[in-house]
Amino acid sequence: MAETLQQNYEKGGFGHHLIPGAKPVLLIVDFVQAYLAVDSPLYAGVEDAHVAAIRLLQAARAASMTIVHTNVEYQPGGRDGGVFFRKVPALVCFERGANSKWAAFARGLEPVAGETVITKQYASAFFATPLASMLAALGVDTVIIAGVSTSGCVRATAVDCCQHGFIPLVVREAVGDRAPGPHESNLFDLQAKYAEVISQAAAENYILQVARHQGPGT
Repeated sequence: MAETLQQNYEKGGFGHHLIPGAKPVLLIVDFVQAYLAVDSPLYAGVEDAHVAAIRLLQAARAASMTIVHTNVEYQPGGRDGGVFFRKVPALVCFERGANSKWAAFARGLEPVAGETVITKQYASAFFATPLASMLAALGVDTVIIAGVSTSGCVRATAVDCCQHGFIPLVVREAVGDRAPGPHESNLFDLQAKYAEVISQAAAENYILQVARHQGPGT
């Protein structure tokens, strides 16, 4: 009988598990209206992930966890987006002053006072932003990741998270993509090489356990 893909990867030494740390942060990547508005060129049909991300955010807030949101913004003409902006013309949605309805944070995921917003121009939340140094200064060891899209900014962020020495936990139900193929293949590859892909229930349980261990106000 031919070996399965899973067996092939295990034979190659992939898929070992990372143990989450004691100081996590919730990172919500680019969950803005452009991916939810049907008239947007970036519409991705990620309504289920939207609902899951709201639940995750509520759990993190209840646990007084550090929360970071990212969004994307370009100067008019997109010069600060470089090759990425030229490769993906739909990123014009995020030009400063244009189509502001699409750049707005998704309903229920709007940042509140005390939460950090990182504005980026490229796929990874870590690239050319202060995110890594901020997390290091806070003593963070684990990053719980939600957002869009799985094959794009979520993947790039999770890989860079690993490369900066933080444990990435990608929440399966709380990330989404415009097609199931790229979504599933990237979750498979992230689990095999760079991150832990965990369920919504596991993520919420982890948040609760950390909160109980740290106690209020920590």
